[in-house]
Parts: sequence; C-alpha cells; structure tokens
Amino acid sequence: MKISGLVITYNEEKHIGKCIDALNKICDEVIVVDSLSIDNTVKIAEEKGAKVILQSFLGDGPQRIHGLDYCKNNWILNLDADEILATDAEEFIKSGKYENDEFDHYAFRLYNFMGGDKLINFSGWYPDYTVRFFNKKTASPSNDRVHQKVSGLKKKELEVHINHYAWENFNQLIAKKNLYSSWHAQQLYDQGKRVRSFKPVLNGLVSFFRLYFFKKGIFKGIDGITFALIQAFSTYMKYAKLIEIQNKNSFK
Repeated sequence: MKISGLVITYNEEKHIGKCIDALNKICDEVIVVDSLSIDNTVKIAEEKGAKVILQSFLGDGPQRIHGLDYCKNNWILNLDADEILATDAEEFIKSGKYENDEFDHYAFRLYNFMGGDKLINFSGWYPDYTVRFFNKKTASPSNDRVHQKVSGLKKKELEVHINHYAWENFNQLIAKKNLYSSWHAQQLYDQGKRVRSFKPVLNGLVSFFRLYFFKKGIFKGIDGITFALIQAFSTYMKYAKLIEIQNKNSFK
C-alpha cells in the first residue's frame, strides 16, 4: 500500500521492534526519526528494515515534521514507538476507503495500557482521540513542542483504536507527566500566555472534579482516584511552572 510509516524515537528498544513489525504489514516503507538514542533503538529499527534518520530532539511536532521530508508517500501513518494499530484500525486502512473519501486526516481512539495489559479507560483516559493517519499534501503536525496536533482541510474521528503501551508503572507515568508539564509551561510562555497565582489551584481542582466525577473515575475505586489525581496534578504543575518562568523572566 502507498503508505509511509513514520515513528519518532528516543531510547525505545523495548517497543520499536513490535511497532515496526506492525507497520510493515500495511506500509511500504518505515521512517524512524531518532533523537540520538543511547540504547539499541537504532540497531533494532535498521534490522527491521526501517530507514533511520538521526536528529537531535526538536520538539514533538517539529520532529515529526522533519521526518515528513523523508517519506515518499502522501499518506502517513505516524505512530509513537509504543503504539500499535488495533485490528479495527488496521482493517480500516487495509480497506482503502480513505483514498476516495473527503477527509485528509483521521483521528483514532487510544487504548492506554499500564504494565502491558491493564487498560485505563476511565477518569478521562478514554476515548482519547489522536490523529495518526493523514495526507501530507494538505495536513501536517503542528510546530508545538508538546501535545502537537495534526491540522488539515477536514478531519474524521473513527471508532477504531490504537493500542498504546504507555507506561510500565506509576513512576514512569509520573516522570512523563512531569516532563510534559515542563515543556507545556515553556510552550505557553513562548506563546505569550500569562497567568495569575490562583490559576494552578483552580485548574487543578476543576481537572480533578471533571475526571473523577464526570469521567467516571469514581466508579473505579483506588485506580479512579489515582489517575484523576495524577492528571489534575499535571495540570496544576503546568501552570505552577508557567508562573515560575514568568517570575524568573520578570527579574531579567
């Protein structure tokens, strides 16, 4: 099929092999943009037949955009290394229906897993739509350093899935959330966003109540409250770090 698989990586030796194996089933090429990994990511990717481009990390969106120049096809299946298409998404792409459709970018639902097999489908974690399939002639990832979004002429949300093997444990989840909150705070500051001191508390509380009560975390026992708290704390820290950046730059 005339589809280019595109993956950005950094130290993903645990996942990259399975990701490429899955992409090879429906793509006629796989491009890996690697952020100078120090493990066996590059070696495994090349052994699996992928073309590897080495590029120091530019940010989530810019790194993906950089990889588009190396993709020979217009249709791009842009997965993260810890993502694999579920059967329903694979069947949609194999059907070729998108080729005669009016849409140029498609959002799939994420099944987020912890520890390999624990599905997190509560507290706002499902349905978690993300665009991973698009036509690069008219659609492209944004330049955002974190939480990039694909924009184009017309989007369609599909009830098909990507299996996202996101975290091994809570330590890994919290570490990622901490890193992303730092990136997001800097991104907001660079975009001219400024907030007052009450913003972290207000948005953190609103996030928790929305996820725990309205997104059904309350029905999932300790897991429900834990995942709602983690997400709420991430929101809190994003704005707390933005205030920290504001204060730091006000004294320059």
